[in-house]
Amino acid sequence: MIPLSLGEIAAVVGGTVAGDGAVLVTAPAVLDGRQAEPGGLFVAFAGEHVDGHDYAGQAGRAGAVAVLGSRPTPLPTVVVEDTQAALQTLAAHVVARLRDGLTVVGLTGSQGKTSTKDLLAAVLSSAAPTIATIGSLNNELGVPLTMLRATPDTRFLVLEMGARRIGDIAALTGLVAPDIAVVLNVGQSHLGEFGSRGAIAKAKGELVRGRAPGGTAVLNADDPRVVAMRALTDGPVLTFGRADHADVRVLDLALDRLGRPSFTLRTADASATVALPLVGAHQALNASAAAAAGLAVGVPLDVSAAALATAALSRWRLELRGLAGGATLLNDSFNANPDSTRAALDALAAIEAGRRIAVLGEMLELGDDSEAEHRAIGVYAARTADLIVAVGEAAAPIAESAGDRAVALADNDAAVDLLRRTLAAGDVVLVKASREARLDEVAAALA
Repeated sequence: MIPLSLGEIAAVVGGTVAGDGAVLVTAPAVLDGRQAEPGGLFVAFAGEHVDGHDYAGQAGRAGAVAVLGSRPTPLPTVVVEDTQAALQTLAAHVVARLRDGLTVVGLTGSQGKTSTKDLLAAVLSSAAPTIATIGSLNNELGVPLTMLRATPDTRFLVLEMGARRIGDIAALTGLVAPDIAVVLNVGQSHLGEFGSRGAIAKAKGELVRGRAPGGTAVLNADDPRVVAMRALTDGPVLTFGRADHADVRVLDLALDRLGRPSFTLRTADASATVALPLVGAHQALNASAAAAAGLAVGVPLDVSAAALATAALSRWRLELRGLAGGATLLNDSFNANPDSTRAALDALAAIEAGRRIAVLGEMLELGDDSEAEHRAIGVYAARTADLIVAVGEAAAPIAESAGDRAVALADNDAAVDLLRRTLAAGDVVLVKASREARLDEVAAALA
């Protein structure tokens, strides 16, 4: 955050100051008062069940010096009619102030956004100070919060951008037009809300349309719907993937005994060997996307390869951990859709194991296709896992289609009980579901 007085913030967002307008905000903005930093800004929303303004004192004890909200609080407060609009306006103002020395990278896709964002952050951080989205804070609140973490020292700002409807990404690029627009894929995430893959492609294409003048589009050469986004730009385009025509191509992909990929990245005039400390063959594609975006901003391929070799992912993304008794946990419980679940099952299949156990919960937002998609995952899981544990009523079709190697359980407690009784040395257990299924609780109980 660039230093701004409360009076300056009020002028930017069209609010009024309740308290001392000379108070200086020097640290990032937060929505959770417990996460406030000394000199920070607490953003308070009045929700249906919880009023954030009531937690201003908690934020103050953690270090916040001011509040942005819709009514006065015990801390000096900028009072506005629409807190979300004010947060976004403030973020756009801060980044505009920094724009001359800042390159903004926007990234979207139906799956793999957060992992690729983490890989890209590692690549760019190897070249210059970089701020990137924390976790998956990629919506109308998360993007401006990330923007407000930028400082005069920041040279790269990486913004993961998600969408639940057409227009969401256009609204985000309205806050800041990315210099680099990375589109990973068009899959089935939020299919129930969008209605079709064509609509999802249109939403993801908003990132390409919304890039800054002369900005570069970085597109997945393996996904026809993404390649078609070339038509949305008359600016530079770089492609990545395994296709022969990809500008940054993945070659010689191999997996070690823990399912970690090694491969060669090749361009027209360079090549580099990469060994990722991550699980899953699909991470090679994510790495090629990060390397392509790196090339677009001037990071040489060999520098990207070295950075990728030490990269780490946000939590609950195919985290590999040894368990007491000699079993291994593969925790991918942050979120799920059919494509990412198949990728996780492929990662499970690639690991040397005594038994491969897949604990799978509901995949949300699939609309009318939900039951069919869960059944299809059951069939897929039966090819890769020795035991499939479907958790929750909505996930029961997974077990029904997986056959006699599957069991359907009512809840997380039942899954934990089964696993504690049956896990043996050498077993590998995958935990995967949409966030709302809270299968992270199963993973935590095992660890």
